Amino acid sequence: MYKILLLEDDELFAQTLEDFLLDEGFSVDIAYDGDECLDLNYENNYDLYIFDINVPKINGLDLLDQLRASGDETPSIFLTSYKDKDTLHKAFLKGCDDYLKKPVDLDELILRIKALLKRNKKHFETIKISDTITFDPRLKRVYENGVDLNLSIKVYELLELFIENRGEIVSKEMIISKLWNIHENYSEGSIRVYINTIKKFLGKESIINIKAIGYKIEF
Repeated sequence: MYKILLLEDDELFAQTLEDFLLDEGFSVDIAYDGDECLDLNYENNYDLYIFDINVPKINGLDLLDQLRASGDETPSIFLTSYKDKDTLHKAFLKGCDDYLKKPVDLDELILRIKALLKRNKKHFETIKISDTITFDPRLKRVYENGVDLNLSIKVYELLELFIENRGEIVSKEMIISKLWNIHENYSEGSIRVYINTIKKFLGKESIINIKAIGYKIEF
């Protein structure tokens, strides 16, 4: 399931959003202030940010500005009570992708979330990779003839990255960014192990090594 980082200092509203998003099949971490949000971001990789603007310690605008400056391009939605055009203009300048004004219509929110994730190559339907292999992006599972292959999370995430960039070259930098957070040390050997694991169930020719550039999946 796709993982969302929610920044919202209204605890009741945050819990309402969490319950709704969990019911929709997402995984959610909640931060109640900007510092807590930044800590969670350093510890985990997320598929989407949902940020309130007016929160304690580091406001949502400055927080997203910091993340974008660090090279983090995770899609983001602002939920805000602000109605003035200057604040909304500032939000887009800081790097947000969409916004909704409070009070939030939850049905509209889920439509915006899915549209934004789809624009960022995220899938919601099961993908048939071969006659025997299927990929379920919601459950984060890969099956062979209906049997769960029980892949490790990093192998799954690497396969997900290849699928999202099917037909394109996936660079080593893209792999590192996807599989390791900012505080983790990556391993060249681990990357090779994960790729070989994928080759075992997709076939040796499924992933092409583009020398000194990266990899490309073929299926």
